[in-house]
Amino acid sequence: HAPGGRTEAPRDKLLQMASASVRAYQDGPDTRPRRRQIVVDYLNTVPLAARSGFGEVHGLGDALWAWYGLDFDQFNRLLQAPAGQAMALAEQALALKQALSLLVAQRRPAHYLSAAGAPALRTLTDAHLRLLAGAGLVTPALRDAALPLALLLRHQRFSDEAGSSFADRKAATALRHRLLAQLALPGLYDLDRIDLQADSSYSAAAQRASAALLRGLAEPQAAREAGLFGPFLLNEGDNTARLALSFTLFERVGDSNLLRVQTDNLDRPFDLNEGSRLDLGSTAKLRTLVTYLEQVAALHQRWAGLDAFRLAELKTGPSDAIARWARAYLLLAPDRSLPLMLEAAMQRSYSASPVEAFYTGGGVHRFNNFESRDDRRTMTVSEALTRSVNLVFVRLMRDVVRHVMEGSEAIDRRVLEDADDPRRWPLLQQFADEEGRVFLQRFYRQYAALSPEAATDALLEEVRKAPLPLAAAFYALQPAADAAALGHFLAQRLPGAGIDAADAASLHARHGPPRWSLSDRAYLAGVHPLALWLVGHLRQHPGASLAEVLAASTAQRQQAYAWLFKTRRKSAQDRRIRDQFEQLAFELIQQSWARLGYPFQALTPSYATALGASGDRPSALAELMGIIVNGGRQLPVTRVRSLVFARNTPYETRLQRAPAAAPRQLLDPAVAATLRRALIDVVEDGTARRLRGALQQADGSDMAIGGKTGTGDHRFDVHGPGGGLISSRVVNRSATLVFLIGERFYGTLMAYVHEPYAKDFRFTSALPAQLLKALAPAIQPLIDREACPSSGPPMPSTPPTPPAPPTSPTPTPTPPTPPTPIRPTQPPGA
Repeated sequence: HAPGGRTEAPRDKLLQMASASVRAYQDGPDTRPRRRQIVVDYLNTVPLAARSGFGEVHGLGDALWAWYGLDFDQFNRLLQAPAGQAMALAEQALALKQALSLLVAQRRPAHYLSAAGAPALRTLTDAHLRLLAGAGLVTPALRDAALPLALLLRHQRFSDEAGSSFADRKAATALRHRLLAQLALPGLYDLDRIDLQADSSYSAAAQRASAALLRGLAEPQAAREAGLFGPFLLNEGDNTARLALSFTLFERVGDSNLLRVQTDNLDRPFDLNEGSRLDLGSTAKLRTLVTYLEQVAALHQRWAGLDAFRLAELKTGPSDAIARWARAYLLLAPDRSLPLMLEAAMQRSYSASPVEAFYTGGGVHRFNNFESRDDRRTMTVSEALTRSVNLVFVRLMRDVVRHVMEGSEAIDRRVLEDADDPRRWPLLQQFADEEGRVFLQRFYRQYAALSPEAATDALLEEVRKAPLPLAAAFYALQPAADAAALGHFLAQRLPGAGIDAADAASLHARHGPPRWSLSDRAYLAGVHPLALWLVGHLRQHPGASLAEVLAASTAQRQQAYAWLFKTRRKSAQDRRIRDQFEQLAFELIQQSWARLGYPFQALTPSYATALGASGDRPSALAELMGIIVNGGRQLPVTRVRSLVFARNTPYETRLQRAPAAAPRQLLDPAVAATLRRALIDVVEDGTARRLRGALQQADGSDMAIGGKTGTGDHRFDVHGPGGGLISSRVVNRSATLVFLIGERFYGTLMAYVHEPYAKDFRFTSALPAQLLKALAPAIQPLIDREACPSSGPPMPSTPPTPPAPPTSPTPTPTPPTPPTPIRPTQPPGA
């Protein structure tokens, strides 16, 4: 057998012949059994084209199913039926003709098994039927019954014909991609060629029931029966078919979290749960609360052992409200235990007033509460989480950020006090570079698609129509031009202004290229210096990419902010240094979030991150909830428990999941317990209270349910001078519930709709809460039974007995159907 099965040289052919000869004579001089086996192997592996949704077709058994819908066992029964039965004769004739057509088609399968080649295939098959009858291998009666029959090849997409859809196969698709990575295969094409059965962690019954319910909600009547219409839910007339819904459910069993349900109703390969980045709204309050409680726990660890005298001597930053509170609490608390301190931290009060303006993210921002009745209230952190009050969490995020700024070695607020502190300049240079990139990207989108001449005209439209501003812009665009060129340019731009050669020469002498910097010319022209530089650069380098523009503009980005580096601008400098400090603080917060599963590399450096401005992913929220449910420990997620390769063959191989490593303790158990109680309060008395009593324990009492809701209303707003809103476009709307059920279960539910349909919907996070209530019958059986084993079937103590060589053409025996099939479809006999 040559490497790769290729015959590239005479040596390869000799090697194949020698190998085949050794194989043929290994059982003795009588080679007839081996010849028969060669034919059997050929019939089981002959390539017979491919079908969309099925993949490659190999072997007669699969081909009969793929091209004619005929089960291989049924085919054998038909040919073995007693001859002479009239009813059996017609069926025998059709089965024989179909099988014979496939053997004929092997000479050119892509042609003969296509719609264009079907007539030629029937002609050839009929010719072979006559030859077989003439040789006495087929009876004349069977030949005459077969000749008039049509060969009806199936060409429609296989999955459509089987009633399958992407939504039906979401769990299987996700599992296939996991296997792809675990087996280190290059693609799904290669995975489909492996004889493999996977024992997944999915609950087949819960998966089917959940998927069916989500798909059925496309019909308004089904959504109405599920209770999805009403205040804060769907409105009458909403097109429920536009609503994308995603549901995942995990169960802790032993040393791992088993994925029990993963489904959505999106009939596309895209997985909303694991592939999206969405504004999930107030679920970010949960991440903010986790960071806050971790900060309190860290202060407890550092200070709880200090006596009152040493506590009183502690210095805290002037803006570090969390540290000041922690010191005061420990000074007065009779019991300094961490659980009590965390509970006291949940009882700290904040104003919910929206009157205050917040300087964050490089600008002034104002925030609103969902319910205006909260505007005049002061409430605890615990109550604010229960009621999902925005302004409390904006202020809490401000305290979290300031605590990070005060405690970080990379941030020294003394830099703000001394205008000559050399540490100021790197921060200001970084600000100039980053903001310059933002402006260049904006200008690139504006001008790069235009020709150099059109981009120049568009820029000059913004320049004041006077000789000096135009001259300043001209020399920035054409630094090598002379006075004559300037005069010609001004004559075109200012017809009738009477600019003569002497005027042009005077302007050239006073404002020529050596006279002014880029910032000065932009100031005289009344345009942004980076816009002026970019249009000039594109004139000299047409078609330059954004990456090339950014690489070429390093010095120009610093020049554009030369005004900022002057010491008399200390106030402006301080504001930008604070912005850099805030950005550094959010980078540190991002690291804390990433440790707990946050999936993205950066946070939006704004207090609005507490309300979802940085985006999130349902699967990442589920990971965070799993850590909370598991007492702060990170357990591995198990999707595949065992693999069986080549079942019932001499090469059968079983792989079983290895025992998991010791779980990592990512949160203090006391922090996890505090969070769990707070999440249960959200269901008992807060925004998810419609879930109370939705699920029951074995004794009939209500199951403890906790969760955090979030509503994302993602808009693209355009504001005019003074901050007035000019236009608003709804990009998407989402509502999310991350939940826990009892001691073992947790997951996420999300509803999502994108533009242009998003503007028609007004639902809130009450929608996924109601949807989980509707899904309760599908998951109640999982809750009722005892936790199932965390591993697959036991490994056999002895190797399986190899099966005897086949004596008739037969495909690989059909394995039992796994809980979740690896292939999109499972044809009989495959």
